[in-house]
Amino acid sequence: MKVISVPYFVGRFMETFDVPQPAEVLIPDLPHNGCDYDTSRASGPGGVGQLRMAVLYAELAARVADSGPTIVYAGDCLSVIGTLAGLQRKGIEPTLYWFDAHGDFNTWETTGSNFLGGMPLAMITGRGEQTIISATGMRPLPDENVILVDARDLDPGEDDAVAASGLTVMTVDDVVVNEPHPGPIYVHVDVDVADPTDLPAINYPAPDGPSADTVRSAIDRLAATGRVVAASVSSWNPALPGADRAAAATRSIMGAFLD
Repeated sequence: MKVISVPYFVGRFMETFDVPQPAEVLIPDLPHNGCDYDTSRASGPGGVGQLRMAVLYAELAARVADSGPTIVYAGDCLSVIGTLAGLQRKGIEPTLYWFDAHGDFNTWETTGSNFLGGMPLAMITGRGEQTIISATGMRPLPDENVILVDARDLDPGEDDAVAASGLTVMTVDDVVVNEPHPGPIYVHVDVDVADPTDLPAINYPAPDGPSADTVRSAIDRLAATGRVVAASVSSWNPALPGADRAAAATRSIMGAFLD
């Protein structure tokens, strides 16, 4: 698979970002307001940080649309919007396997933090904030096309939203033993899905997760179908202790697409 590096965490450039080589690095000219604002949080819909991400992920969509099977290394899960938009431009409507210790299913009504990184799966399924979705031209993905894997740390209100949705919820072990969903598959892995003892340097670690080897087994199960049209990684924090070990563990987890 072609590797595209998107070295941003919710719109903020990451100075150090270890990705497999060769990689195509995406660093477009993004709008800014001349100061060091926190792009990850906003006071409401259409916040200034989203202007940067709208441009960033629209460019990612164009790159994915012009490429064959692609693996995207990014600093956050919002990048999935750009990858999905690119797949849709090629006429591909995949099943999305979303591996994450968190649900990323908050909206402005449920969030306690206004953290945009806690909202992308809700956005992708047509809920809540839609600024970045509209900018990329992505069409909302039906709930039945989403499999949420090992989301063991849900916020109050977010847990109710997931339960009331049409998402399929699985454990990593379920993915290993169950027959994969038919049709094209897009695999997204937020590396915090693995237990932090195996994969450190995580911004929001969630204990009691599966081992990195178990996550690798699940990814291998999906890759073996031959139907994975794209994969993506939401990465560790390169500024935290253990970042080198996290990079190595991530490469192992995604090895079916890199080896």
